[in-house]
Amino acid sequence: MSIRISATALPDVAPAHLARAGLTTFFRIADEWELDSAQQMTLLGLASRTTFFRWKKSAPATLPPDTLERLSHVFGIYKSLQIVLPGPAAATWVHRPNDAPLFGGRTALEMMLGGVAGLFLVRAYLDGERGGDFA
Repeated sequence: MSIRISATALPDVAPAHLARAGLTTFFRIADEWELDSAQQMTLLGLASRTTFFRWKKSAPATLPPDTLERLSHVFGIYKSLQIVLPGPAAATWVHRPNDAPLFGGRTALEMMLGGVAGLFLVRAYLDGERGGDFA
């Protein structure tokens, strides 16, 4: 059974706390995956470098729903990688070409940088590999 939680389903969590925790976690994952600023901005759905560096310094009071969705997918990808490939291999997997039909020789990162749909597809692929649902 799959349980989906959205920011609106968490009325007792302050939006500022959600933004701070979400971005802190995202930047830790981005460091572990050795993502550059441009890749991080793309995963967050940001076009403005100013906003990106402001968010790195201090989280905003709220995050847009699109950003929350993107963070959810990144966290799901990270979680699945920790299950499927525990250890250092999890961090390098996103950079390695993948021969699975979904990827067609591209890296998972290339797919993830393609927008929310790419993030969703990588997450769904990994959830299938680990034998679980989105959770």
